[in-house]
Amino acid sequence: MNYLTEDKLVIVGAAGMIGSNMAQTAIMMRLTPNICLYDPYAPGLEGVAEELLQCGFEGLNLTYTSDIKEALTGAKYIVNSGGAARKAGMTREDLLKGNAAIAEEFGKNVKEYCPDVKHIVVIFNPADITGLITLLWSGLKPSQVSTLAALDSTRLRNELAKWFKIPADNIVNSRTYGGHGEQMAVYASTTSIDGKPLTEIIGTESLPHDEWEKMKVRVIQGGKNIIDLRGRSSFQSPAYLSIEMIAAAMGGQPFRWPVGTYVNNSHFSHIMMAMETKVDANGTTCTPVNGTAEEEAELESSYKHLCKLRDEVIAMGVMPPIDQWSKINPNLDATTC
Repeated sequence: MNYLTEDKLVIVGAAGMIGSNMAQTAIMMRLTPNICLYDPYAPGLEGVAEELLQCGFEGLNLTYTSDIKEALTGAKYIVNSGGAARKAGMTREDLLKGNAAIAEEFGKNVKEYCPDVKHIVVIFNPADITGLITLLWSGLKPSQVSTLAALDSTRLRNELAKWFKIPADNIVNSRTYGGHGEQMAVYASTTSIDGKPLTEIIGTESLPHDEWEKMKVRVIQGGKNIIDLRGRSSFQSPAYLSIEMIAAAMGGQPFRWPVGTYVNNSHFSHIMMAMETKVDANGTTCTPVNGTAEEEAELESSYKHLCKLRDEVIAMGVMPPIDQWSKINPNLDATTC
């Protein structure tokens, strides 16, 4: 049977809704026959494994364990949704303290049990910070760790498609950058609608300025809206997009959306945030983001917000001061973007 790779893929947090959906998506996309499910909640994990095995997939070598060493040993690809879930009334940032500690432990486990891993996707919130913590403690290269920021860009495309009442495929290059949170930068200058630049439409009868501003808020609060509608946080969209990301890293089709990546240059320093990126078999690469003066101001604001969260984590003792990072992971001194 044809698979993208034979390498071991580990789904961390597999007993949860995101994790179980990721596992099924990876199987149905035929990424690899060798999939290991990990979750500390053993009964729920066994239930997910039983359901997947009862699907009758052919050629599948599905394993599951609540032993992190067993799960990670030999892993070449990992997708981690294993943090606490966001609940009604919470922002992504409200999860910071507990999930930061989980990310620290995960990064250290990667370094100990699977230092030869090729790529990791981190999606538990606040993903920019948990991804950064994972990268630091794992010792991996910046190109080897990415986070889920694509969901914000797909939410922008969805809002535009609903507003203009056109197929989503008619909207090209919808983009958000910066943080995956309340301070993200929503760009219009990258986007075209039926071949026409969005910037030429905003402020016209087709899309008045005030409606565009309301749309940006709906994009930023897209996760909150799902919680309000369904009574729980998103799981189908992050599951699918994260598996599409890891498929690209396995050598499949290049990923179509921005991802969270490590950025360290003369302007943005030692941070993980959404940029214009490409994910392929070589990992994640990014290019500088250019926009209007207003958009770049929003990106700067988002960056400063992420720096504040990063500094809170440093104050917690989860990460040391930045000038000590190179002692833990020398790869973080590199200039990116």
